[in-house]
Amino acid sequence: MTSTQITKDQRALRAVAMQFFINGAVTASYIPRLPEIRDHLGVDLTTIGQLLTAASVTGLLGSWLSSRVVRQFGTRTTMIYGTIMLIILLPLIAAASSVWMLLMVLSAIMLVDVLVDVAMNIQGSNLSNRRAMPVMNRLHGLWSVGSVVGGIIAATMASFLIPLQWHLLGAAALMGIGLIYIGSGLLTSDKAVPVEDGDESATPAPFRAPVSLWVFAILGGTAFVPEMVGSDWSPFRLKDDLETTAGMAGIGYVAFTIGMVIGRLSGDWVASKMSKARLLNYAVIIAFCGLSIACLVDFVPLVYAALTMAGIGISVLFPSLYDAAAQDPRSGAALGAMTAGSRSIVLVAPLTIGLLADMPALSVGSAMAIMALPCLVIIGYLYRRIH
Repeated sequence: MTSTQITKDQRALRAVAMQFFINGAVTASYIPRLPEIRDHLGVDLTTIGQLLTAASVTGLLGSWLSSRVVRQFGTRTTMIYGTIMLIILLPLIAAASSVWMLLMVLSAIMLVDVLVDVAMNIQGSNLSNRRAMPVMNRLHGLWSVGSVVGGIIAATMASFLIPLQWHLLGAAALMGIGLIYIGSGLLTSDKAVPVEDGDESATPAPFRAPVSLWVFAILGGTAFVPEMVGSDWSPFRLKDDLETTAGMAGIGYVAFTIGMVIGRLSGDWVASKMSKARLLNYAVIIAFCGLSIACLVDFVPLVYAALTMAGIGISVLFPSLYDAAAQDPRSGAALGAMTAGSRSIVLVAPLTIGLLADMPALSVGSAMAIMALPCLVIIGYLYRRIH
């Protein structure tokens, strides 16, 4: 690779990194203020839950359209125009005066967000695979940071009674400023750059026989479940099973999140020292052991430590799987299938865990284990098919 190409790649990587950060901040800009939106519309929590579920269906549509959109327009154009649409749509959340208007706005946001998500992962993966040190884990880590920052800003705005409309207009304006930087730096072509003799900074991807898109969809769904179990259900495990206080139960979420941050910030360095397949295998083992202890051992300090351990292992699953899907030769189809799988499981996994946990013979921890541990086994098995 020439020095000019290396410079372009470095600039493009910074642009993609900002795109990941912005995408993480988009959802976090309005989720913390949903209680205000509910009160403004005069509806109950059940209605809000139904609204969010219905809106997420368009995310599935976006997943299946993503391949065609990326193939037609390229990742750069998809990211730029997709982000412009998000900038326009975000303030409309505050302008929605009815449930149906809010449903249309959120549905449009989720549809566009998937398209941008697929495009930025493809370009990020292409850049990562041309470097001696991969970057996919850190890019996904930036998405998490963007989510945290957006959530903190939203919570702060709410606490100071800043009107939602002004908050979202400000967020959209900041996104617009970021888009100027992003658009000028992204790669204009999605074609792989030829590797020159003696260039150790990039390695050509080996030929892979086509894999069924259903494999990618299953991987997307099974990767979501352990992450959801560790983050959303660990407080219930501590509160209901181990009878801790609400504050102590909340530390379970914190412990898991700390593990996720540690794993994503260090995952690229670890990946540079071993093969990607070995990294994922170790991650699955670490996650399996961590979740097994957290779900089945009734000793609070050990549960905290195990949740952190599980977070470290789970943190690299999605970045590794996204990277493998993005390198599939079918122009985003595999990545679209993976996002469709993860968004589909959202509609059933939380309900299933709740139903299992309410059964007299099961605890919250056993319900978590029943759902999450088989998923990790499936990931370890199917990853060999795509890598």
